[in-house]
Parts: sequence; C-alpha cells; structure tokens
Amino acid sequence: MHGHRPRTPEADRSRRWFMNRALLAGGVAAVAAMTGCSSDASGTAAASSSSGAPSGGPGGGMPSGGPGGGGMGPGQSEVKYADFKGVSTDGTITGGLYPIHATDVSTDGIVKAAQAFLDGLSAKERTSCTFDVDDDEWLAWSNVDGYQRKGVRMGDITGAQRNLGYALLGAALSADGLTRTRNIMKLNAFLGDYSGGNRDTLTEGAYFFTFMGTPSTTEPWGFQYEGHHVAINYFVLGDQVVMTPTFMGSEPTSATYKGEKITLFGPETEAGLTLLRSLTAAQRAKVISGAEKSGDDMKAGAGQDNAELAHQGLAAEEFSSTQRRHLLDLVRVYVGTMNDGHAEVRMAEVEAHLDATYFSWTGGAKDSSAFYYRVHSPVVLIEYDAQSPLAYGTEGGTGGPGGTPTQQHIHTIVRTPNGGDYGVDLLKLHLDDDH
Repeated sequence: MHGHRPRTPEADRSRRWFMNRALLAGGVAAVAAMTGCSSDASGTAAASSSSGAPSGGPGGGMPSGGPGGGGMGPGQSEVKYADFKGVSTDGTITGGLYPIHATDVSTDGIVKAAQAFLDGLSAKERTSCTFDVDDDEWLAWSNVDGYQRKGVRMGDITGAQRNLGYALLGAALSADGLTRTRNIMKLNAFLGDYSGGNRDTLTEGAYFFTFMGTPSTTEPWGFQYEGHHVAINYFVLGDQVVMTPTFMGSEPTSATYKGEKITLFGPETEAGLTLLRSLTAAQRAKVISGAEKSGDDMKAGAGQDNAELAHQGLAAEEFSSTQRRHLLDLVRVYVGTMNDGHAEVRMAEVEAHLDATYFSWTGGAKDSSAFYYRVHSPVVLIEYDAQSPLAYGTEGGTGGPGGTPTQQHIHTIVRTPNGGDYGVDLLKLHLDDDH
C-alpha cells in the first residue's frame, strides 16, 4: 500500500485556484465532481425553462454569491407573492409609510419605452416575458450566474430589439445607472473569458427582461431586468416609482474589457469611508461591530424578502450636520441609479426618516480594506459587502466562499423595508381604493 505525500501550502493554494476556476469554467463534469450536483452551463434553453430552481441544485450552476443572505443558493427559494411581508426589524411591518400620491415626475417616457420594447418582440417572445402584476415572478430573482430565469434573454434577440431594451433602461435609470448596469454586464463577460469562455451565463447576453402587468400611465405595472450580479425590480403606478430590490455587484470590479478600462463601486466605497472617517472615536465604537469581516456578510440579498434585521450601529439623530450630509451623500450614490426626477422623490422620502437611519460597519477603514456597511431606516436598506473571490484573483489561494474578502468582488443591495419592495404596499392600496 502506497502512502500519500503531504501537501505543501503551495500545493493547497494551487488546488484551490484550479477548483475555483473549474467551478466557473469546467461545466457539468467539474461542478458535478466537486459538489455532487448536476449543472447546466448553457444558460439559454435551460435559463428559459424555470426560475424556481436555485443555482447549485439540479439544473443550476454554481452560485457566485453563496447560499447565505447575499445570494439565492442551495436550499433557498424565493418567497411567494402572497406570502410577501417585506424586510422588518422584528417581523412586525410598520404601515402607512408609502401613500399613493402625485410626485409630478412623469413616467410617460418609461411607459413608451416599455411599450416599444414589447412591440418589437415576436408574439412568442412577448408571451414568454409577460406576467400578472402580482405574479410570483417578481420575487424569483437571484444574483448568481447559473440561476434559471424566465423572460427574454438579451443574447437571444436581435440587435434592434436589444437597443429597445437599453432604451427602456435608459428611460428608467439615470445615465450613471445605465452605465453601471452595462459595465457590470461587460465585466461579467470579462469573467467568462478569464475563466475559459465556455459558460453562456458569463456573457453580456445572459440578462433577462420580464414584465409584470401592461405598461400604463394609470394602472400598476413593472419590469425586472436580471442576470449575474444585476437584478433591477422596477414598479410603476401613475407617476410613482419603486426601484427595489436592486442588486448590483461584480467580480472583478476593475478590469480591461475589449480595450475599455472599467472600474466599478468606487463611489460606493469612497462614500462609505467618507462617512465612517467623519465619525468621532466614540461614534465609531458604536458603529463598528468588528475589525475583521467574513467572506459574505450580506443579510438581505436574493431570497430574503421577509428578512428580520434589527437596527445596528448608530442612528443619524446622533450625527452632526456634516455627518448627516455625508450619510445623505452615501444614500444618494445608490438612489442615484434611478432616473434623476424619481431619485429626488426617493431622497425626500429617505430624508424624512433621517433621524431613524442607522449606520453600521464591519471590517477595516483603509482605502483598500475589505469591509461591509449597512444603512437602515424605516424606508431604505442599503448593504455593501466586499466578498471573497470565487474566480478572479484566486491564484494566491484566497478564493472560495471561505476565502479572504477583497474589493475585487463586491455585492450591494438596496431595499424598501416594511412592505415597499416590488411596490407591494402601493399595489395593495391601489386595489383597496380602486377595486
């Protein structure tokens, strides 16, 4: 019987690097061998079959966010629409936060762009991506690349149809929001090339549109744009807009793709550090929960629509005027993904609850530190999480869900707590008042 030669640290690092690369590039055989799960790497036919199976299970690829609060992974499933309550601090929803009212910010351009996109689809394509306004499909989203999705896949339609889709995103988002979304898609394709180029889920085309209800200036409707590291949920009622949950992330966050240098999440990183550094030592002691962070600290990601999340850190009622301004600047980085008019409406909503807005932090405070922070009020929840790498920059052995977090893999989420996500509270009021 032959003995086994002990592995050196260098061999362990090499093994982890090849495993992480194989998880993204190896397809069915590699994933099945290492996880015991079958995997469909195509992302085209399989991705259109069902949105109900979480990544990592039968028919799904390996998750790029893990099974915790940051991504819908094995053993997790989305909440059904009828069971949706919303994020709360203790399971009790605070009512009366989201009245139906006029914002005086037109949604006509968004409605026209949505109608144009739908009109540009074939009958079969249109049927595949349209659902009832209160369909479970709203909550069936994930940030992981192999998650099985319904809807119209951008890579499967014509260039003219894609342009109509981008025009809709351009009407719904700010210029910065559209650029950020496109750059996440580009870096997703970069990761695909970096990992071997044989995963259809790691391309610019692996993003899907679904529509709930019919675009209208008076009746409730919305759309979802979703794929790896992007999930935009956009609800419209009259001239009111709810754009949450919105998940944005990337691995890597900085790379050159087709000659274009792309860097993401700089403003989110800098605004967080600016606020933290403006705090006094006594305030920091209340805000910082630990000097070290894990590889995944996000609590309210995909599959966490009814999460109970207690306030943590320090409330803005204890901030100076300068610190409050920094907090609003931080929130604006995220809210500013919406088109400018509706972003101002949203910021007014956030500012009305500023005293009850909590800020918390885990990790270091250097420019290059990997850290987690949370902004949490009755009407907004923001999480920023520097995660451990799964595929990029793992050559040193820091990759995998239990690895060392880095700013080259960042996840963010924006939610509207207390029933506001997906416009659920607005829809309930609309149905109660008008029907």
